[in-house]
Amino acid sequence: MSLAAHAQALTSSLSAANLVSGPAAGLIPAFFSPTTQLAVSFGSKAVELGTFFRAGECKQAPQILFPLEAAEPGASYLFILTDPDAPTPDDPKFAFWRHWVVGGLKPDGQGGSTLTEYLGPGPKDDSKPHRYLFLLYREPAGLALTKEDVGGEEFVQRRSFRPAEFAEKHGLRLVGVNWMTCAGDGWKE
Repeated sequence: MSLAAHAQALTSSLSAANLVSGPAAGLIPAFFSPTTQLAVSFGSKAVELGTFFRAGECKQAPQILFPLEAAEPGASYLFILTDPDAPTPDDPKFAFWRHWVVGGLKPDGQGGSTLTEYLGPGPKDDSKPHRYLFLLYREPAGLALTKEDVGGEEFVQRRSFRPAEFAEKHGLRLVGVNWMTCAGDGWKE
């Protein structure tokens, strides 16, 4: 899929999922156009703009791949996995739950240092499926974030993360987005 076709599909899917202009409105600009296509997969199952997963499929950290941005040959990137529906989609008082942050990534998944350890999605079986956002930001030259810059690893320290404010504070530019839905292993429609 071309980047232009991907951008159109992304915009439509985010709107249909009520992420833009919903809870991700301040995070993903209404007229956002990605400059790279963010590919995410859990094992052999790809995340494709709203793919449904069960929590058991997401126990291990996913693979992250993205092609080089045409105008940014030496850039490094920061990746965030966050849940705007924590603890439930009907009561997202802990949005945006910080599931994983990796800085210093290079295209095609090379390099990178973990700033927040991976914690797989874990919606309760009695919760509606959650939406999970995979956000890729271009880092400004010379950025050297530490785990302390992102926040602690404890359960209560991960909740109510503010990715848009974090990005603005550190001069990060959103360049790629993907998303999925996930329900507990015992969830029934």
